[in-house]
Amino acid sequence: MRILLLNTAGGEGSVALADTEVSPVVVAVEKLPGRSASERLVPAVRKMLETAGWRLEELAALVVVHGPGSFTGVRVGLSAAKGLSEAAGVPLIAVSRLALLARAAQAEKALAVLDAGRGEYYLGEYDGGRCVREELLPGDAVLAACAGRVAVVCEAKVADALAAVQPVVVPEPLAEDALPMALERIAAGAFDDAGAVDANYLRRTDLEIFAQSQAKSQPREPR
Repeated sequence: MRILLLNTAGGEGSVALADTEVSPVVVAVEKLPGRSASERLVPAVRKMLETAGWRLEELAALVVVHGPGSFTGVRVGLSAAKGLSEAAGVPLIAVSRLALLARAAQAEKALAVLDAGRGEYYLGEYDGGRCVREELLPGDAVLAACAGRVAVVCEAKVADALAAVQPVVVPEPLAEDALPMALERIAAGAFDDAGAVDANYLRRTDLEIFAQSQAKSQPREPR
């Protein structure tokens, strides 16, 4: 069973090919440094498939990490995955970046935390691999949520911000790290609709942020 995996949601993009019929299962990996993911993603996929002698339409699944993370990165990765999936008729699986991070903690219950900018964080709560919640929270709320629990992070900035709760620091999840979750989804027949699946941004729009700011700045009526 051959699988293509894409992840451009984090600071560094990556592409991987996996084949469950060989050992090691991950047969090829390519990293797409920094901002190069948008230009290099599709050419990298084509080159990797050609080098491996694989045809896109023969894949058992196409897996993409659909956020949260960089808006541009998430959009590029998901758009490419949806386009390739629909063009070749390959089943699509979208995986949360927070889910991958939580899994790396190797704990039954874990809180995954990623930097969202603007003093906010993406938080994902997982119990036995099941998503309890994913949301965007301010720093004080994240610290409160993580107190006395296993918090896992992959960014130095977030590790520093959560130093008081002693988070577990792991490497940034790459495309190949989505393989175990993908295999579980394939076994369960839990594929996503390529035409309907959306980016997992977990971000309020600028309009909502502006409205909230305006509301805070309005003087209160005297009682």
